[in-house]
Amino acid sequence: MKKVIFMSLLSLLIFSCKSKSPTNTGLSMQTEIAIKGEWTITSVTYPGSDVIKVNSFDLADSKCFIGSQWKFISNNNKGEFSLNSSKCTSYSTPITWYINQNEQFVMKILDESKAKKVKSGYVLQVAELTENSFQLIDKVDIAGKTTNVVYQFQKINK
Repeated sequence: MKKVIFMSLLSLLIFSCKSKSPTNTGLSMQTEIAIKGEWTITSVTYPGSDVIKVNSFDLADSKCFIGSQWKFISNNNKGEFSLNSSKCTSYSTPITWYINQNEQFVMKILDESKAKKVKSGYVLQVAELTENSFQLIDKVDIAGKTTNVVYQFQKINK
């Protein structure tokens, strides 16, 4: 009887400690299909953006992402983006991405690596999704305060 109680408590403990990681949720296929295609970032906004610089995706100043081109392929969760601002260093990279059931955009920058070898990535919130635009919201620490950095995407019509 003691073994049964012990095993029950152990099982309960194991299942109650399940990770709440964004990578452990299912996919939001409907949202993935909605952002399929080619997009450009038209603005990057956050409080204090006139005086504070944010290093987006550990790559460049957030303002360098204005005008960047993004391609999302929903059937294999691959894509790419390129920075092409004349005021910043050009950069292009493949990515892997998906949107989980919590409407979080999960992305890995591949930089010539296979996705399974890349151990870190980025999680942003999807917001304001329409047929021609959407936002990705990144929560960053600025001077000890969590701030939303909003990337506004506009569909490129071809």
